[in-house]
Amino acid sequence: MAAEQLTVADIFRRAQELRRQHPQASYKETRKLLVQEFAGRPFPPANRLTIPEQDARAPEEDWTAGLPLIMRGIQQQDWEEIANGITLSLEQTENYERERGRPGDADTWHDRTAGIEEPLQKGIGKWMPPELLQLAEKKAKE
Repeated sequence: MAAEQLTVADIFRRAQELRRQHPQASYKETRKLLVQEFAGRPFPPANRLTIPEQDARAPEEDWTAGLPLIMRGIQQQDWEEIANGITLSLEQTENYERERGRPGDADTWHDRTAGIEEPLQKGIGKWMPPELLQLAEKKAKE
């Protein structure tokens, strides 16, 4: 059976998991663990380079910092370079959160609901059937 094709986002999530498992580890150690874990595996596709969930954690210029390194690693088939890019993006994101908090917490500039919350609620109330609305609210609480 062929190994499942990894994406950059999968590798990034694994790096986050390694940071949670080893919170005292340096980024260099995290990078080394990534290389050890993924060496010999198929490289991620270059057409799925983004890490979508990171957009909610930090400004794009922070979490995308490592993407050029990741792309070069994919092109050169070099896990070391991919791990460098992953840990750079992870470090930038974690530093942003540590210094400023999550986007929207400390400032209104990053608040993605600014100006749309009232129209959104109006639209949901108008177009969503009550039973579907109750089901969505119930699932959100779980």
